[in-house]
Amino acid sequence: MSMFRRTLIAATAAAAFAAPFASFAQDIKPRLIRFGYGLNEQSNQGRAAKVFADEVAKASGGKMKIRAIGAAALGPDNQMQQALIGGAQEMMVGSTATLVGISKEMAIWDTPFLFSNTKEADAVLDGPVGQKVMDKLQEKGLVGLVYWENGFRNLTNTKRPVTKLEDLDGIKLRVMPNDVYLESFKILGANAVPLAFSELFTALETKTVDGQENPYNTILSSKFYEVQKYLSVTNHVYSPWIVTVSKKYWDGLSKDEQKVLLDAAKKSRDFERQDTRAEAAKALADLKSKGMQINELTPAETARMRDKLTKINASIASNVGMDLWKETQAAVAQARGGK
Repeated sequence: MSMFRRTLIAATAAAAFAAPFASFAQDIKPRLIRFGYGLNEQSNQGRAAKVFADEVAKASGGKMKIRAIGAAALGPDNQMQQALIGGAQEMMVGSTATLVGISKEMAIWDTPFLFSNTKEADAVLDGPVGQKVMDKLQEKGLVGLVYWENGFRNLTNTKRPVTKLEDLDGIKLRVMPNDVYLESFKILGANAVPLAFSELFTALETKTVDGQENPYNTILSSKFYEVQKYLSVTNHVYSPWIVTVSKKYWDGLSKDEQKVLLDAAKKSRDFERQDTRAEAAKALADLKSKGMQINELTPAETARMRDKLTKINASIASNVGMDLWKETQAAVAQARGGK
């Protein structure tokens, strides 16, 4: 056997042997990354944060460690967002609605009745429009990785069942600190009060507010059924969460480290959506069994609410820019099959 052939065989064998250990040759340093979120560890957010942490550890050969910190222990979403921008915290997952004050394009996701179902939401959020909106965060000091699902939002309160538009009159309703939410519910007749999520349970318990609006999962995991009687299925907004990284931190990572985080974020997104949807279906039944009185809005009442909010859509369009508004509407129409 020639020397060249022997060398080639040896090199091939060495390469084959080294392949499983390729990750150790990557540019990955030991890192501890604080990942903050608002809900508790037993929630859909908590479970997905664990999947994310496990994936990061696996892909980095245990070098990169995610320290997931829930229950708003690092502060409410807007406080964590500022910590990321300043470089005082590395990562978080939180509402897109609280980012509107930082990046106006995020308001597109607050459009009332934008999506009819999760299929449409996935197609638009994971497509070019979702990426475009996410990329706008970079100039503000944040890097968006993926969208998780919070879900379709529904109303709860202690006053009365909301079966028609007029039933909202005078209900003191906690909404996220976000102008679109505030204006929308004021137009619908509610007395909208901005409040951080971390303060919400106490506000409901002490009757500081009469009601709130959130997806079934959050209503269940936060035990709002203990302090709320009526749940009205309105599906008025599809609410995404977004996984973000401090740009200051991100820019200091190697390409390999960035890839580890992005790939793990995508896996956590796929898990989280599936988990959230399965839980949402079960959560509604659970809330009923815990004594909540549930009613659904008729399509006619939904249409009345939507029509009442035309002004909100016009203000969102002018705020995010007409081009983005049209692109989003076109992407939704395409996801709907052009119907």
